[in-house]
Amino acid sequence: MADRNDRERLEEFIAQLQSQSGLNPLKYERMLAELHATQPLDGHDSEGRRQIAFFDAKQYDLNSFSARNDDSFQLIAIESPLNEQTASAAAGCKVVCIFVNDEAHESVIARLAELGVELIALRCAGFNNVDLEACRKYGISVVRVPAYSPHAVAEHTVALMLMLNRHLHQAYLRNRAGAFILDGLTGFDMHGKTVGVIGTGKIGQCVVEILTGFGCHVLAYDVHENPEVASLPQTKYVDLDELLSHSDVITLHVPLFEETYHLINQETIARMKPGVMLINTSRGGLVETVSLIDGLKTGQIGYAGLDVYEEEAGIFFHDISNQVLDDDVLARLMTFNNVVITSHQAFLTNEALDNIAETTYANIEEYFAGKRGTELTHHVG
Repeated sequence: MADRNDRERLEEFIAQLQSQSGLNPLKYERMLAELHATQPLDGHDSEGRRQIAFFDAKQYDLNSFSARNDDSFQLIAIESPLNEQTASAAAGCKVVCIFVNDEAHESVIARLAELGVELIALRCAGFNNVDLEACRKYGISVVRVPAYSPHAVAEHTVALMLMLNRHLHQAYLRNRAGAFILDGLTGFDMHGKTVGVIGTGKIGQCVVEILTGFGCHVLAYDVHENPEVASLPQTKYVDLDELLSHSDVITLHVPLFEETYHLINQETIARMKPGVMLINTSRGGLVETVSLIDGLKTGQIGYAGLDVYEEEAGIFFHDISNQVLDDDVLARLMTFNNVVITSHQAFLTNEALDNIAETTYANIEEYFAGKRGTELTHHVG
């Protein structure tokens, strides 16, 4: 009983610390690490629950993970993202759970290994923010959630298309201000338009299925063709040049690798149809933002819908409403009335959050059952 009371007192004290404002972030993380260092070092708490250092914790994450927790796990919620300054907060844990903007570079991996961490559990599909070579070097396994809800991202993608096309963002703001006028809000029928879908995995396939329902003609491009996509009506695979030059709308659904970094750049934008709509709900680094801005200024790009941004870390998922936005590129991008930016929320549905929690816990269960590396079902690297 004494152990339980001690643990409860510790958690209450940590919660009080987190509620304080004005604390120096580095000092706070050091204090948190020292507190957690007093816990058992085998990855379990005093009641035998498996501990997870849960970085970049948001309330919607904690809600979905708590709902799936059968009291086998203790989530140590760390509001800050994982980086060199915050890695020490994982002290006492064998597992860290991270998201898209956490930094798992070699120096961070080395620190985690020093603390005894043996598993990085990504609660997302992408893993470009993890140095896999460093993980192999330090003996840390990496797992991910390869598919949580492709429908969530696909539906958000099409929502951006419709919002831009029918100027819904402008109409909403006008009406709120009492200007019930239609000038400048003319859109176009999606039916019969040609949409280029770059990347035809699970999400890309869902996007194609929705678009064919609208009566669109779909041009698909992928290094590995998906036979299910190829069999859909009014859909055909083409090379990238043909897709760029013939599409009225282009949407990106490829992972971020060295080969796809800045796939959309000055050269590829120049090959697009004038006035094209560009949608990116995949990874920010696929688009060279400065070139995108140039394209918007000249009218080569007529609309842009972005759920991701290549320098989003430290901005997206944070409330900076009382601060000056010091990212000049993003600030310039937000001045265009034909641009809609959402802050990496395409995944954010109840179904997706539940699937993420379920798969992440299953990944961690496998680790505690003794599996390592390639033995893990959803391993990376």
